Amino acid sequence: MTYDLKVFTGNANRPLAEEIAQCLHLPLSDAEVSRFSDGEVFVQVNENVRGTDVFVVQPTCPPVNDNLMELLVMIDALKRASARRITAVLSYYGYARQDRKAQPRVPITAKLVADLLEAAGVDRVLALDLHAGQIQGFFNIPVDHLFAAPVIIDYLGKKDLKDAVIVSPDAGGVERARAIAKRLRAGLAIIDKRREGPNQSVAMHLIGEVRGRDTVVIDDMIDTAGTLVQAVTTLEREGARRILACGVHPVLSGPAIERIKTAPLEETVVTNSIPVASEKRAARLTVLSVAPLLSEAIRRIHDEESVSTLFV
Repeated sequence: MTYDLKVFTGNANRPLAEEIAQCLHLPLSDAEVSRFSDGEVFVQVNENVRGTDVFVVQPTCPPVNDNLMELLVMIDALKRASARRITAVLSYYGYARQDRKAQPRVPITAKLVADLLEAAGVDRVLALDLHAGQIQGFFNIPVDHLFAAPVIIDYLGKKDLKDAVIVSPDAGGVERARAIAKRLRAGLAIIDKRREGPNQSVAMHLIGEVRGRDTVVIDDMIDTAGTLVQAVTTLEREGARRILACGVHPVLSGPAIERIKTAPLEETVVTNSIPVASEKRAARLTVLSVAPLLSEAIRRIHDEESVSTLFV
């Protein structure tokens, strides 16, 4: 027996959901996601989903709490409408930075969100570039963890980089930077960073040689761009010839855009895992689409095919 495939979305990133549906040659399924006058989320699924394989494209990006609640309510509505299987497609996983107790009396919100999704009734998760790989283990359901690296590598491969060096802005991103450097046959450098508090970091030392070379700073997200600017400043001080930056998730909160505009950056490359407002794109931002990658994963999951070749 074959089951229908349906793609739903809330208000978090509708353009991405529409592009994914287009790649799958499907119409975006019909659901109303709105608010009561007091701000509560209202969801009405406007088509039959009984026995169907449902994918909900809803990154928990800013406003994080609103989008997370929309996702939970949508999952509950689909579950009560007798969907056969519900997969949450999280192109961005909010609350992921609190993935362990780094100091006393703090929560582990990445685990809390996993528990909320399971309690709502989700059957599996399709995630893109989780902030920490161990978040997969917070779930008791299947998690397919994709990386946007193939999309970024394809773009950088066309940039004519000379004697390129891939730079990790901190120790936590070394594995990601090393994988991309290997694929591009580029060098690797690491910036030793000390974090003084939330959204506050100070770059200390550069490990590696960048003088006279083209450099690309690679990170999983750009939030306030503090880490990015510290890295770029360090690379400029050490004599890098060209400086580019790549971040999968363009959170771009607070002073991020102004910092990017004033930094000695040739270009900042991000993906559409989070919607980027038109006024922000003016800051030398290049937005790559992850819709083909996510749609191929959705197709393989629906057809019960292997998705392991996409985990690179």
